[in-house]
Amino acid sequence: MIEKYTTEAMRKIWADENRFRKWLDVELAVCRARAAEGEIPADDLALIESRASFRVERIAEIEEETQHDVIAFVNNVQENIGPSGRYVHLGITSSDVIDTAASMQISDALDVIVGAAEGLYESLARLAWKYRRTPCAGRSHGIHAEPTSFGLKFLGFVSEIGRDIERLRSVREEIRVCKISGAVGTYANCPPRIEARVAAELNLKPDPVSSQIIQRDRHASVIAALAIYGAGLERLATEIRHLQRTEVLEAMEPFGKKQKGSSAMPHKKNPILSERVCGLARLLRGYAAAALENVALWHERDISHSSAERVIWPDAFSAAHYMTGIMKRVTDGLVVNERMIERNLELTGGLIASGRILSALIERGMARDDAYAAVQENAMKCWDAAQRGESASLRGLLEADPRTALLARGGEGGLGELFRFDFFLAHVGEIFARFPIFEKLGLK
Repeated sequence: MIEKYTTEAMRKIWADENRFRKWLDVELAVCRARAAEGEIPADDLALIESRASFRVERIAEIEEETQHDVIAFVNNVQENIGPSGRYVHLGITSSDVIDTAASMQISDALDVIVGAAEGLYESLARLAWKYRRTPCAGRSHGIHAEPTSFGLKFLGFVSEIGRDIERLRSVREEIRVCKISGAVGTYANCPPRIEARVAAELNLKPDPVSSQIIQRDRHASVIAALAIYGAGLERLATEIRHLQRTEVLEAMEPFGKKQKGSSAMPHKKNPILSERVCGLARLLRGYAAAALENVALWHERDISHSSAERVIWPDAFSAAHYMTGIMKRVTDGLVVNERMIERNLELTGGLIASGRILSALIERGMARDDAYAAVQENAMKCWDAAQRGESASLRGLLEADPRTALLARGGEGGLGELFRFDFFLAHVGEIFARFPIFEKLGLK
């Protein structure tokens, strides 16, 4: 287990103490259901409820002999209860307990993840709102494209995290199922009405059909959703890593006063938090692959999934929760360099407006191929000048080219109007209006 990245909230959920506590909750719910059906005397149920307990250390001792964790657990509970303990685990199988308890653990873990993701969602929303009217260079293939809004860049992450939250809530509902159907799912020794009572007590739904286990497509959906969420966090982290590159330097992770970037180079400020998130996202994708492998088991079940799940579940949730906290730390403390944003906009001498110029030529009657050729030829001159370390202006080149001189005529402000960045941000407000989060945060 990746202990270093396990937050206290996740540690408690996946600790042995909590796992056995959930098992005991299931066992006691089954006993109460059987008592309600008249199968366990009231006096015995009272003793079971008052004495049922366990010790993690004692369970480990018994398991050393039995080599079976649930038998060790049941034996420890029964020895604490006394003769009435014979009713514990009556008519059910190990996976009834393990899988039902796991449904509760996983849903609890999802609650923690969603709560953290909502915090990141709000942090990103505030960042997006603050810079919604700040023009910056849009990039495709890593190359300047058209201007965009620095806030709009982050609004894309707001939207994605919002989808992740809904996806995680959806798989939470999918996993909240109960299985008390016996050795191969036939209810032979424990009728469906017992399962129905247990499900109601534990706030779960009966699995409509189970074998010896709850089918693992449910669990694979959960881990896949975590992996998708992790991929989104990685996309955000990758963006920040690129923005922090020395040649770009539009935004930087927070850097502590006593923080060190390199053992050899004292000047270094590295995007280590974002890089860490990118690395952990790879683990989540690996866990998703293992969870998918767990779906196809032999017949009513085999045990090949069990060993993998002991690692996958706590690790995947711990990693995702840790990653969320790291990215919130980054977005809360992100240092945005507006001067560098402005410098980068001007870096290519106006090339960033080439698309608008192309459209303007077409609108004024020039054939598209001719317009494209005229703009591209002049744009390439700008590129060539930049590669030689010389400065060049696309606007100046266009004014000197007879083919594009018509742009200087007509239209308020002439050619210069085509290089105004506010044109590209005209509809940003409409895009932001699609997100209720800003009203919720009191941002208007």
